[in-house]
Amino acid sequence: MAPDRLTPVERVVSGAQTGVDQAALDVAIELGIPCGGWVPFGRRTEIGPAPDRYAGLVETDSAEYEVRTRRNVRDSDGTLVLVRSEPAGGSALTVDEAGAAGRPHLVVDLDGEVEADGIRSWIEGEGIRVLNVAGDRESTSPGIHDLAARLLRAVLARPPRPDGG
Repeated sequence: MAPDRLTPVERVVSGAQTGVDQAALDVAIELGIPCGGWVPFGRRTEIGPAPDRYAGLVETDSAEYEVRTRRNVRDSDGTLVLVRSEPAGGSALTVDEAGAAGRPHLVVDLDGEVEADGIRSWIEGEGIRVLNVAGDRESTSPGIHDLAARLLRAVLARPPRPDGG
């Protein structure tokens, strides 16, 4: 049984790239939160097609990452961008697209002080039900998948109570 959710998030979307994107999908699956999102044609990631376990993904008609980035921003209520230092590359594009679309977005530097409660408050305050999660890829930020997954677990789920209830 999935732990009680702390946030109103009903669906998690991402572009399924290695690193943060796949961490978001993995945590959503683990917690029983519906997930998916737009991905480039061929389920393209930097290391080949996105794994089949991400069944809720929808391919765009383009192999370009920018197309799926725009669609995931458009089809979500807000975007959480997890990076180390400053957004660059696709993460910077995601921030720009969210700003241009007038969508709420929050950039979190995982190398700084990070508080799950603050992220949860942002989600609740913005009324986010469909959360787009984006950020650094594993090749440019080794270990970011695991850092992002730990944070997302803390944001999206309450730990089981000691009495098992």
